[in-house]
Amino acid sequence: MTDLSIKKTQELLREKKISVKELVLFYYDRIAKIDRKIGAYLALNQERALKKAKELDKQDLKSYNPLAGIPFCVKDNLVTEGLETTAGSKTLKGYFPTYTATSIQKLQNEDAIILGKGNCDAFAFGASGENSGFFPTKNPWDLSRVPGGSSSGPTAAVAANLCVFAIGTDTGGSVRQPASLCGIVGLKPTYGLVSRWGLIAMASSFDCPGPITKTVEDAAIILNEIAGQDPQDATTSSAPTDNYSKTIDSGIRGLKIGLPKEYFVKGIQKEVKEAVFEAARVLEKQKANIVNISLPNTEYALAVYYILVPSEISANMSRYDGVRFGYRSNHGITAQEQTAFSRQESLEDELKRRIIIGTFSLSSGYYDAYYLKASKVRRLILNDFETAFKKVDAIICPTSPTTAFKLGEKIEDPLQMYLSDIFTVSANLAGIPGISVPCGFDHQGLPIGLQILGKHFDEKTILRIARAYEQSTNWSKIRPKL
Repeated sequence: MTDLSIKKTQELLREKKISVKELVLFYYDRIAKIDRKIGAYLALNQERALKKAKELDKQDLKSYNPLAGIPFCVKDNLVTEGLETTAGSKTLKGYFPTYTATSIQKLQNEDAIILGKGNCDAFAFGASGENSGFFPTKNPWDLSRVPGGSSSGPTAAVAANLCVFAIGTDTGGSVRQPASLCGIVGLKPTYGLVSRWGLIAMASSFDCPGPITKTVEDAAIILNEIAGQDPQDATTSSAPTDNYSKTIDSGIRGLKIGLPKEYFVKGIQKEVKEAVFEAARVLEKQKANIVNISLPNTEYALAVYYILVPSEISANMSRYDGVRFGYRSNHGITAQEQTAFSRQESLEDELKRRIIIGTFSLSSGYYDAYYLKASKVRRLILNDFETAFKKVDAIICPTSPTTAFKLGEKIEDPLQMYLSDIFTVSANLAGIPGISVPCGFDHQGLPIGLQILGKHFDEKTILRIARAYEQSTNWSKIRPKL
């Protein structure tokens, strides 16, 4: 019952083969049995979810509303009115927001039901799911391995059938990378297509909410609902949105798809490289044209990202002073001392690390050498994509250089951990859309992800390509055995 897409679940509800209450209870029963192994959820919404389910059971669900009664998981850095929101950090433990993030409110307006809040790296700072202030999330394919981060909980919940779909956030790959490591679909929309209102900020010019789903079709359904201008968020685009579900089965005949040589670097896992090349051959059989291209500034992307993002983090995290809200220490006499103790006692190690890096980059004497120079190279990376998209309609590459690594394997080596983002950060630097879809498994049975990147606001094309690939293979149908 829980291993169904949005469309299949909705068909059961419309045909009265199952009630919304039964469906919600089925998921909570599965969460009770399985989530103790995985750690996908931080907080559950059971009382309100069941109340909403009972209300929907009294209504006629036959009218077309694809999300009515569909249970989903919300990453814990998206605020939810009356439901504890911690951003995965002890700093915000006990915080119950008075409003709901726009992207989540839009789904609730369509009668989707929140099951609970998904675990994440604290304030979304991380690439493995190990930096949560509460407990690490584990990969459903192998409980000794990471699920990827920072949307670790929502992604693991979808992969383990603990919800129908989830909403995560992607700042440097935090939807796509865990989707790759957990063998499901993760979509990062164009920056400005989906509202950031109610998203607890990590890096304001990078953050982007996006769907985490079992199928490409589900991702299109969710994007239809959450995309669009929001008066609460001045960075959202005023351009009309597409109907992403309408064109998803249009095929890819004649499309030009780029294969960038810079994404097949030394150190990439051999099976990942082979799986992506095999995916390219599958797309060729669908009558797409594979074109070799170059994105020459790709080698600088990781360095640029880890200067600009910590700089924005440094600015955004300054509000957590233990005075206005959040954790407050009992130590210290002056306000300055109390702030220092509050941050020392409640902020997780990765938060402290990135705040220090960002503060250094923005400090007097280093701003021009680091932040300003990185901002200029960010523009060069965008130029690379703009040049490439004059030749091709989309780009394919690996989502992650490796499959899921062991818990604790890279926690003491942050530089190695940061390399996990090497293939995903460029899309955030350029603000373009990207999607990860399953494209195989390595010799240990761990999932591999294919990343598809597109032009600004051209989600419909990457969804078409992802759908064509998904329909030509069986990778998306394989689930972990729990």
